[in-house]
Amino acid sequence: MSGALVALKLAEQGHDVVVVDRRAPCRGSTLASTAMIQFELDTTLSDLADKIGAARAERAYSRSFRSVRALGDLIARLGVSCGWKERNALYLAGTENGWRALEAEADYRAKIGLPSTFLDGSSLKSGFGIARTGAILSEGAAEANPVQLATACLRAARRLGARVYAPHNIRQAYPHAQGVDLETEEGATISARRAIFTTGYEVVSGVPRAKFDITSTWAIATRPLAAASLWPARCLIWEASDPYLYLRTTYDNRILAGGEDSGLQDNERRDAAISNKAHRLLHKIEDLLPGRRLQIDYAWAGAFADSPTGLPHMSPVEGLANCFAVLGCGGNGITFSVIAADVVAAWVAGRTDRDADLFC
Repeated sequence: MSGALVALKLAEQGHDVVVVDRRAPCRGSTLASTAMIQFELDTTLSDLADKIGAARAERAYSRSFRSVRALGDLIARLGVSCGWKERNALYLAGTENGWRALEAEADYRAKIGLPSTFLDGSSLKSGFGIARTGAILSEGAAEANPVQLATACLRAARRLGARVYAPHNIRQAYPHAQGVDLETEEGATISARRAIFTTGYEVVSGVPRAKFDITSTWAIATRPLAAASLWPARCLIWEASDPYLYLRTTYDNRILAGGEDSGLQDNERRDAAISNKAHRLLHKIEDLLPGRRLQIDYAWAGAFADSPTGLPHMSPVEGLANCFAVLGCGGNGITFSVIAADVVAAWVAGRTDRDADLFC
């Protein structure tokens, strides 16, 4: 996703763009994404303010909010069909933050202009049928099909002259005064003025790894339900717990849910856990939304990079001239990818994005 959005942004600005992917396009973490597109970060605004300072935290949240709108505008401009729907988001009290913390969080967000309202337990129960002590209801979220969205961006970039080579793996980067040479595993060399590594957590040899942890996550999609049995307004739902449950609906009335995150990094063990994790997710949904007869239709596993602040790493690569890295986009990968496209485009133009300092 980040590669597709960056490639499109640069192609629209008239640059000669080459995209190289070690897999077929739109595989990897994009294929596994549940695509809950939110301005809210995995770290609350209050906690982020404690970690990086109030002014910087407020800028990060505000930029994230604007980026969801910017993505909607881009999709409308491209005229693509990718299941884009604007939604509200419901953040439920849980084991990490109770209703008092969420009430304070909602007040803080509202003070900086973010559309967030606290719901007490009775309002939550009457409005959504969910038995928790409280929640934050926020505007400004969305859902989409991530593969269709990334594919549309790559196709639009190709129409503007970008070239896509996949599957081809970049083995090593060799920067020099005029640019950078990129060597593939097949022995071919790509010479460019600049290289942007939008690899998330799969770092190319020679690119320093940012400070993040690899986290495994699991997801399910239920069989389609009657539309009337879904919750009001079909908002995105997630909870203030660790690990947390997150869920949304799909265009064909399925419930798409994920969670059960762990530090498991072995691919075979991650996949072997799919069945057990899928049924744990199903039971959590049934506890949260009782009275619905749910059956699992699809189940899968994925991975993402979890940083100490919940923010990704976007900056020139130290020690590698003419190279820029977009790493560790975490649970808000799509929203951060929109920001990454702006930050990279400014760097290529010799400028600095006004919020670039938040991500380095």
